[in-house]
Amino acid sequence: MPQISVNDLKNGITLNLDTGLFQVVEFQHVKPGKGGAFVRTKIRNVRTGAVIDRTFNAGIKVEQAIVDRQDMQFLYKDGDDDYVFMNTTTYDQMTVPRTTLADAADYLVEQMTAQIAMHDNEIIGVEIPASVELDIADTEPGVQGDRVSGARKPATLVTGKVVQVPLFVEVGDTVKVDTRTGDYVTRV
Repeated sequence: MPQISVNDLKNGITLNLDTGLFQVVEFQHVKPGKGGAFVRTKIRNVRTGAVIDRTFNAGIKVEQAIVDRQDMQFLYKDGDDDYVFMNTTTYDQMTVPRTTLADAADYLVEQMTAQIAMHDNEIIGVEIPASVELDIADTEPGVQGDRVSGARKPATLVTGKVVQVPLFVEVGDTVKVDTRTGDYVTRV
């Protein structure tokens, strides 16, 4: 496996440390007035999702994990906890457990393309676009005459996720949702 210096860390790099696979969430190079420089990081365990703080002395080498990313199409949900994806070039199918998908499962609809991250033939993550367009499956009608600026109401998407939307959004409307925050962006 390739070794990289902690001075070259970037957000999103996956490291193979002694305690498992970690992805760099945040890093900061620190040069105090006394003593040696160091790198303060926040890293996320790719298997458990736990985020920890870790400090490295400047210049030391860490092992970078080789992560293979493949575009795959979501086919269908198999039971309650399994999602079936198909490789768009080889047509091979693979099952991904709900725990690996994390929050991405709230935005997956059939035929959607996602990027599957694999390390040593083990699925370590699923990446979806920053925003997706989904239909509203259920919401209460807006009250006529209610013109409060910025008023919101809950709406259930076709995937089952509940988001806060403006009062004018109705059942059947298509809305754009930010997948990083779960917030309504606009009506499409």
